[in-house]
This record gives sequence, C-alpha cells and structure tokens, in this order.
Amino acid sequence: MTAFGDLMAHQRDTQALAQVMGRLGWDQETVMPRGAADQRAEEMAALEAVLHARRTDPRVGDWLAAAEPGDDVARAQLRLIRRSYERAVKIPADLATETARVTSRAQGIWAEARGADAVADFLPTLAEVLRLKREEAAALTDTGPAYDALLQDYEPGITGEEIAGLFGRMRPRLVDLRARILASGIDPEPLKGEFPEAAQLALSTDLARRFGYDFNHGRIDKAVHPFSSGSGRDVRITTRVDKAEPFGCLYSTIHEVGHACYELNIDPGYHLSMLGEGVSMGVHESQSRSFENQIGRSRAFAGWLFRAMTEAFGDLGLDGEDAFYATLNRVQSGHIRTEADEVHYNLHILMRFDLERALVSGDLGVGDLEAAWNDRFLADFGVSVDRPSNGMLQDVHWSVGLFGYFPTYTLGNVYAGCLMQALRGDIPDLDTALAKGDPSPATGWMADNLQTHGGLFEPRDTIERAARMPVSEAPLLEYLDAKFGAIYGL
Repeated sequence: MTAFGDLMAHQRDTQALAQVMGRLGWDQETVMPRGAADQRAEEMAALEAVLHARRTDPRVGDWLAAAEPGDDVARAQLRLIRRSYERAVKIPADLATETARVTSRAQGIWAEARGADAVADFLPTLAEVLRLKREEAAALTDTGPAYDALLQDYEPGITGEEIAGLFGRMRPRLVDLRARILASGIDPEPLKGEFPEAAQLALSTDLARRFGYDFNHGRIDKAVHPFSSGSGRDVRITTRVDKAEPFGCLYSTIHEVGHACYELNIDPGYHLSMLGEGVSMGVHESQSRSFENQIGRSRAFAGWLFRAMTEAFGDLGLDGEDAFYATLNRVQSGHIRTEADEVHYNLHILMRFDLERALVSGDLGVGDLEAAWNDRFLADFGVSVDRPSNGMLQDVHWSVGLFGYFPTYTLGNVYAGCLMQALRGDIPDLDTALAKGDPSPATGWMADNLQTHGGLFEPRDTIERAARMPVSEAPLLEYLDAKFGAIYGL
C-alpha cells in the first residue's frame, strides 16, 4: 500500500474504536445500571488509552510526511488527520486517560447532585475536571489563552475574543427585544390538558420521521439531558418526558434529529474517516437549531402541529392555531436553557460563555461559581434562581469536561440564520409544505447543501458555501425581530 493508503487504514480502525467508545457513552446515559459507574469509568479510561496511542502513533507522522493526496477529498483527509495528530501528541497519555476516567465518573456524580440539589456534592469533582482541562490546555499551547486551546475541539479556527465580539454585538439587540416583548402586555396562555408519556413519545417518533430520521440506523431513548450520539450508519438520539409539558419532549426530539440527520446524510464514502463527522459543533447546532426553531416553530408548521397534538391529547385549552403558535413561541424568563424561547436562549449561552471562560482562566473559582451564576442570572433574566438544579447544576457539559462547547450553541443560531435566509430564497413556497406537516423540502436542502460534505470544508467555509454569504449575526437578529415583533405586536 501507499503511505496514504496505510494512513487511511489506520485511521479507519481508530474511528471505529472511537465509535465504540461513543456507544459506551450512550449506554451510560440511557440504560447502564447505576451501580456500574466505577467500572464504566475504568472501561472508558482503557479505551481512551488505546485511542490516544493510535492517534499519537509515530507512524502517523511518517505517513503524513510521505502521503501524496490525489484529489481535494484526500487533501481534506490529510488536513484533518494532521490537525488531530499535532494536537494529540501534545497531550500526555496519562492525562488523556485520567481525563476519560474522571469525566466518566463525574457524569454520575453530577446527576446525583442535580437530583438532590446538592452543589457541595459536585464541587470537588468539578474542581478535579477543571484541573485536568487546564492541564490539557497548558499542554496544547504556551502562548495563547487556555480557553482558546479548548475551543478548538468544538469550533476549529475561532478564538474567545472573536466570540466575545460577536456576542457583544448581539447582546444589545437581544436585551432590547426582550424588554419590548415583556413590556407589550401580551402573555400567551400556556397549554392545558393531559399529556401522557406514551402519547408524547408516539408523537415525537412521528416528528422524527417527518424531519428525516432513519430508524433503520437509529433509535430514540430517554435521558436526563437529551443528546445525539454516533455517526455513519448508527446514530442514536434521546429525549426527555415531562407529563405536564409536552413541548420539551417534542422539540428535544426535533433538535436531536437535526444533529442525527447531519451525521446520517454525510457522503457514505467518508464513513469511518475524519470527513465522516460533522465539521464542528457550531455547524452541528446550525442543523439542530434550524430544525427545532426556524422550521419546527414556524407559523406554518405550528398549524399542523396544533392539529396533531389535539388529535393526540385532546383539547389543548387554546383558541385555535394562532393562539397555539403564540404559546409555542411564548417569551418568558425561565431558568432552563433547553426550554428557553428563542429570545432568551442566547442570553443563557452568553452567560455560560462568560462564566466558563472565567473558570478556565482562573478569574472565577469553583467555590464562587454558584454565587456568580445566580447573580448573573438575576441581572440578565430578572428572576432569582430557586434551586441549583435550575441553576449551575442544570447542564451536563462541565461535568464531562466540555469547556468551550457552550458558545457553539449561539454560533449555531447565527449560522442557522444565514442558512435559512438562503433556504427560503431557494424554496419560496416552503410554508405550503410545512403547513401539511412536511419539512422535507427544508431538511432536503440542508442535506444537499451542507450535510453531505461532512468535514470536507472548514466550519466557516461550510456555512458560507451553503448560505452564499459571509457569516453574520444580522439574519438571525432580523428573523427574531420580525417573528416576535409580529407575535407581540411590536
């Protein structure tokens, strides 16, 4: 074989083992016995040791030096393998292994602390995870900010300062829109009725199919924190159920289907290679957030969903489709990020970005995090945090070491604004299909224009090629102003 062929064969096995590790993570979140946590931590550590050894194998460096790419796809493969190799060799093997062990165990400790609203039970573990991530950042860079080094795992090529600038431009518009909505005097009625778990899950399964999820290559399970897992031909999602509030189940499902469809629709020729996964978490979120919000919460689709929910649950206590649409997009200062409306959602992310950046830099101590969270939340949302599970314990991310992940949610919203502007220009009659409960013209456009490429292009290039415009926050902010201006008579 050639150097390129040897490298790709090695990489294929590495990617396959990474998928096995991901499946263990899915199992841990869905069906693993609670008493298996310590053993699972050792299993994850052992697998990470194998993966780290493969990713840092000196032969990879030799193959990269000798490989001769034949086309653009091969060049892209080499670019991503080289980036991964150069990053991996900087991280000591014992650090990679210990991080896998600690974060696996930390996930269960976080879940227990969240359930008991016991911040003190989680803080020592969080401090240990943060210590390991700081060590990782120090190994990766000795020049730039530690936070920027961690960001590269989720959005390659971006910096904390770039994100801070973007968020700084968005914040005044979001705060102003929020203030005008809350001053409008309009407050849509909440849903009324009974929402049995079985009926919610049945409707969420129907929604998943309508949005393009392939159950031959996936499944839906329940988890405390919904997520999507896997790539290639095995991509699984989870949702959550609250019998008093069905939107959480339905829209968590649509959101995770957006992630899953991205992975499922990547060119099959890229499977088990560096190109066979979503190119960044920001681009990934552009899919899930556009599926969930700009398509799933649109007026046209809301009309169909109102009829579907009435059939599934009976009278919803609302006066028709327009009232349902307003309820579906009701703006209120809730505690939970994943349940936030489109106006407040980005304010949740801006807060988390600032807090985790301060944690990584050392400007904020773990012991001061709860007070900092509660103070910032009161300032931004106008309500106090009533309990830790509605505050700093609500998200799984920090327990598993995902420092740098949070800003990709708002990046995804920004990207989605650009994509949807192009999509609606290309499909001017989209609402006709959505009103029939058929989002396939939109999801098909995403598959053809973005998802099929996987990691072929850099994140920003991926968006700009599909949207045919430079990345900008303007389309998102204009969409929010128009949508909520109409609902609230602004």
